[in-house]
Amino acid sequence: MKELQQNAKTVLERRYLAKDSNNKPTEDIPGLFRRVAKTIAQADLLYDKDADVAALEETFFDFMTDLKFMPNSPTLMNAGRPLGQLSACFVLPIDDSMDAIFDAVKNAALIHKSGGGTGFSFSRLRPSGATVNSTGGVASGPVSFMKVFNSATEAVKQGGTRRGANMGILRIDHPDILSFIKCKSVDNEISNFNISVGLTEEFMQAVKENRNYDLIDPHTKAVVGQLSAPEVYKTIVEMAHNNGEPGIIFLDRLNRDNVVPTIAEIESTNPCGEQPLLPYESCNLGSLNLNAFIEDGVFDFKALREASKLAVHFLDNVIDVNKYPLPEIDKMTKTTRKIGLGLMGFADVLFKLGIPYNSEEGIAFGRKIMKTINEAGWEASAELAEKRGTFPAFKISTLANGKPVRNATVTTIAPTGTISIICNASSGVEPLFALAYARHVMDNDRLVEVNPYFLEVAKKRGFYSEELMAEIAEKGTLHGIEGIPADVARVFVTAHDIEPEYHIRMQAAFQEYTDNAVSKTVNFTNSATIEDVRTVYDLAYELGCKGVTIYRDGSRSSQVLNIGKSEKKEEAAPVQTAITPRERPQVTQGLTQKIRIGCGNLYVTVNYDENGICEVFTNLGRAGGCPSQSEATSRLVSMALRSGIEPKVIIEQLRGIRCHSTLRRQGINVLSCPDAIGRALEQALNVINGKEAEAIDTKKVRRAAQIQQPVEMIRMTCPECGELLEAEGGCNICRNCGYSHCG
Repeated sequence: MKELQQNAKTVLERRYLAKDSNNKPTEDIPGLFRRVAKTIAQADLLYDKDADVAALEETFFDFMTDLKFMPNSPTLMNAGRPLGQLSACFVLPIDDSMDAIFDAVKNAALIHKSGGGTGFSFSRLRPSGATVNSTGGVASGPVSFMKVFNSATEAVKQGGTRRGANMGILRIDHPDILSFIKCKSVDNEISNFNISVGLTEEFMQAVKENRNYDLIDPHTKAVVGQLSAPEVYKTIVEMAHNNGEPGIIFLDRLNRDNVVPTIAEIESTNPCGEQPLLPYESCNLGSLNLNAFIEDGVFDFKALREASKLAVHFLDNVIDVNKYPLPEIDKMTKTTRKIGLGLMGFADVLFKLGIPYNSEEGIAFGRKIMKTINEAGWEASAELAEKRGTFPAFKISTLANGKPVRNATVTTIAPTGTISIICNASSGVEPLFALAYARHVMDNDRLVEVNPYFLEVAKKRGFYSEELMAEIAEKGTLHGIEGIPADVARVFVTAHDIEPEYHIRMQAAFQEYTDNAVSKTVNFTNSATIEDVRTVYDLAYELGCKGVTIYRDGSRSSQVLNIGKSEKKEEAAPVQTAITPRERPQVTQGLTQKIRIGCGNLYVTVNYDENGICEVFTNLGRAGGCPSQSEATSRLVSMALRSGIEPKVIIEQLRGIRCHSTLRRQGINVLSCPDAIGRALEQALNVINGKEAEAIDTKKVRRAAQIQQPVEMIRMTCPECGELLEAEGGCNICRNCGYSHCG
């Protein structure tokens, strides 16, 4: 058994070990893995009464304790214990009746109690305002019922260790789609849900063609209205830029890869979006630790193939020993026998091989890794089918490889937040979130923890110092830090160093050889614009991804703001009172910029005094346009500046706003009057701060803000231990204590 890191031991003892009624552990860590290995091996007896399950138990035990493979958390927690529920992912149907809705609420509560997360499509529910024939009343719509599910989830603690998590999906052609898109615009609303919009190929085509699309009443199937596809898409992007939600999934792509379309249509996924499932279907997941297959800078693909085949055997056994929370789930899961084999430690291995994540070589290596796992996984599934039979719904025409197989799907890339802590590995296919961070060890003491391989390189190359490591922990990145060799900085990139396009290209590379989907977060810096988010959503569609989740650093107003560090708050925040803007100074200095817009030339004057920027004036160079709106914007901006609002915050709100009259014109480098004001404010801020102002170039300014400048890590803190959270796969993960808001 490999020696575990102290953090891994702490997480296992706190969240995984079996405990008695006094919360005292009744097993040790080796005992936990022995319990799991013994339980999962027993499934072989169902197919061969003479199977050597003792030998298989040892094989599974070594597989986990050598940190080569780890099953999903419910399997670690519940295998061999009375609850016995081993799956992480479930999808429940919600039909358009009060009985069906509240049956789904009850069933979700049972799943959450057993340690699983649930996905729902609310697309079958009639829209708000529709007539309810049985009562003569009107329907309240999908969003109102999501709040009911949210409240039920809040009341259920998953097995005493995991809080429930949900995915809520609504089709883009549902009449209530706009209210759904905006339903999480206020932080802490529907807080136990991730939400995604189910996009169709028809809708995406309408976006490309700049036209309207139909809204369909799910109850009557009649067309009840139309919306502008570009405007709806723009709203989705704006809301995602605002706080990371909604994500998007491409429904037609999920159903293109549905190998049993005659049974049911795929309508939803699990909470993190990587596991599309039929109604009442569940899936158990597991991940290979890539760190276990590299030595002295050489990656062992042969060993990875063998491990992939053993992992498929393990996960197929889980299906048979699982105790399902509902008989419908038991039946559907065994009808398709879906499993989801993924990986962790990808960023670690890139470091060890000297390959930058954001490089063509990095993308090619990721594609090769997943191709190896997927091909070996299907070989194993075919071998199991020879001994155990195919999954009951199997039809040879539905699978591309043309062989009888045991499982409808084999591979999934899921978040690995807590199990990657156990394995001391980077999470999933994500880049590292930070190379170093400061962790609380006592009330007033902090310990700088550095990525072990970076620490090794720093010492070997001779640039290690405690002061340097502390500076890296403060910034969370190597950008802007002197004394780091260029080749080292090129390899040791973190999530915010990587261009969003490379995040998506890497996701697409893994998706190419993944049966289900890839859970990954595209991390944006706080300065990223709405157009940056739009570019990523467009690229995800173009490159064949099945969905995408983004998070712009610091975009949730409830987020505790930290630059590279976490401070525990001991006192409640003071109640905010009304703010009166300071008086306009008698004497100011400033600069005026002439900016071309769709209505002519806009002159933007930005004035400042010793306290900073204090006012903005605008003037159109000729008649036409909308001078009243520009003046109103300027007045509100001036009041905000003199009320103490940081100029950067105002700039972020203005940048990216679009106007058709400006967008239609060629050779214009801004998007609208507000966008021009935001750019002018940014240039003025550069002058005040002693930086050279330059002509406004939207693409250049965006790239400079996002990549070339040192990254400020504006981070969320863990509600349980106060350490920093990482945005991963649509979830917030604490790598200190194992907390995850997705369960």
